[in-house]
Amino acid sequence: MKFKLTTLAVLASLAAAPVAMAEDMKNPPAGAMKASAVDTKFVHDAAVGGMAEVELGKLAAKNAASADVKAFGQHMVDDHSKANDELASIAKSKGIEVPSALDAEHQKAVDKLSSMSGAAFDKAFMAQMVTDHQKTVALFEKEASAGKEADVKGFASKTLPTLKQHLKMAQDTAKTAKMAKS
Repeated sequence: MKFKLTTLAVLASLAAAPVAMAEDMKNPPAGAMKASAVDTKFVHDAAVGGMAEVELGKLAAKNAASADVKAFGQHMVDDHSKANDELASIAKSKGIEVPSALDAEHQKAVDKLSSMSGAAFDKAFMAQMVTDHQKTVALFEKEASAGKEADVKGFASKTLPTLKQHLKMAQDTAKTAKMAKS
């Protein structure tokens, strides 16, 4: 009789396991849910773009002729490093992997500008900054309006005014760089 009761208890607990598993799936731990494709793509693109801005900013500090271009480059290093750290923290909490290296497009820009210096660098760098920031502002506007994950969407909304300021600064500095003689 004791054997039958033990067997019945084991069978009863096995029968209850799928119900418990179903309940666990209804209420996953915070952050365990997979982020939407929109948010994951945004994080990837924003992270790669941010890393590129830091790398290009470092080049400007080294290769630029103009003090304004050097200052703009340092500003990019400072602001984008801070934003990259914040984005990485949010991504980690959401289970989104952040790339650790530049993609081919951004690496090509870094490689091209690495071989330049002086006024030619200033013009090419500032043109790159205007283009990059136009794309970045559009990327962040899209996430701010269409993002699904509140923290990621909030990051985009919060960072957008700074990026718009960067775009304006890039446009103004590019005008000055174009007037300089090569």
